[in-house]
Amino acid sequence: MTASKPPDVSTVVVSPELLASMTGLEYLQKMQRGELPGMPIAKTLGLELAEVEQGRAVFVSTPVFEHYNAIGTVHAGYTATLLDSCMACAVLSALPKGTGFTTMEFKVSLLRPLTKETGIVRAEGTLLSRGRRGATAEGRLSDANGKLLAHATTTCLIFEF
Repeated sequence: MTASKPPDVSTVVVSPELLASMTGLEYLQKMQRGELPGMPIAKTLGLELAEVEQGRAVFVSTPVFEHYNAIGTVHAGYTATLLDSCMACAVLSALPKGTGFTTMEFKVSLLRPLTKETGIVRAEGTLLSRGRRGATAEGRLSDANGKLLAHATTTCLIFEF
């Protein structure tokens, strides 16, 4: 009899049942350590969960040519995804067992264009408010020198599994 191999965490997503069995912070910490699968889009965009704590999440990524739009700069969707991810994870990090969330809306303000020469960028999300049914967070995207490239806000709906 051969032992079955555990699934490759880069090719699966976590089930709602597993997610409901731990706090959002516990889930994110396990994801950061590679014990649970990360977001599939992280591979496409080169996202890495660099820091996580209660009410705060930081992703890093380096824009590359494959992220460009037709006019020779990084697509706004790249920036929006980084900011949505850090804000959503800031909200998730504050949720108790048995709760989930979904983004209801977010607004992004683009301040500077990104190119492959921009280098590593840091998307930091911070929880602003969490109630029983909703939460808000803000996000900031900065370059390696701390220059603000974009910022955003989000509203999330909180629900029980």
